[in-house]
Amino acid sequence: QVQLVESGGGLVQAGDSLRLSCTASGRDFSNYRMGWFRQAPGKEREFVAAISRSGIRTYYADTVKGRFTISRDNAKNTVDLRMDNLNPEDTAVYYCAASPSLTSDNRLESFKVWGQGTQVTVSS
Repeated sequence: QVQLVESGGGLVQAGDSLRLSCTASGRDFSNYRMGWFRQAPGKEREFVAAISRSGIRTYYADTVKGRFTISRDNAKNTVDLRMDNLNPEDTAVYYCAASPSLTSDNRLESFKVWGQGTQVTVSS
């Protein structure tokens, strides 16, 4: 069993950068595919980025590709999301999530463990 806690959210202006961090407690962190999702008010939760168990492969939503970078450190049980050139459309609660899937499956339902979320607000 793994538990996830996000940190690093806050209020920034358009064009600024933020780095979110997710810390996992429990065993076998390296057995999980990790992802970041976000949910804005009135909208469904959407995929942002994912990283394979080894950290070799990464995946991004088209809306964040080129601006966001996901990384993980299995020795420290952490996964980060570096967000550059933020805009107001990025405003949402950001969630860290873990998936036991052995395939490149970025569907929301494939992620079984979720953090509590951290708020990111980007003003104009």
